[in-house]
Amino acid sequence: MVTDKEIALIQTSFEKIRPISAKAAELFYANLFTMDPSLRHLFKKDMAEQGKMLMSVLSSAVRGLSNIDELVPVLSELGKRHAGYGVIDTHYLTVGAALIRTLEQGLSDEFTTEVRDAWCAAYELIADVMQTGAQEAIERKAA
Repeated sequence: MVTDKEIALIQTSFEKIRPISAKAAELFYANLFTMDPSLRHLFKKDMAEQGKMLMSVLSSAVRGLSNIDELVPVLSELGKRHAGYGVIDTHYLTVGAALIRTLEQGLSDEFTTEVRDAWCAAYELIADVMQTGAQEAIERKAA
């Protein structure tokens, strides 16, 4: 569970990323593909457009942390869609690491241990819900 204090840290730090969202998305994908070049094939769209989608989804998730009951079904559906794209559980670890690295780069000295821990807690929650949604989609397809 993500605490109210962690949510506040995440939302405040994300507001500092928002003005550099295009650069943050570029950094994220550079980090992601450096960490696991095999993931590149999963991205069929123009990467600038992909980056806009990433930042939009991330922004919605950050806002949604304040109302987790409404966020969970959205994340579950997102996980189902990602399963259809070929995303598997181990990819979530790489995405999380790339996200944390990107935030570290974007926030610099403001990316304190406390902020890092808050983002890690939120990402763990987000990834867990998405993976559960993905598993449901896989099981439904197999049935």
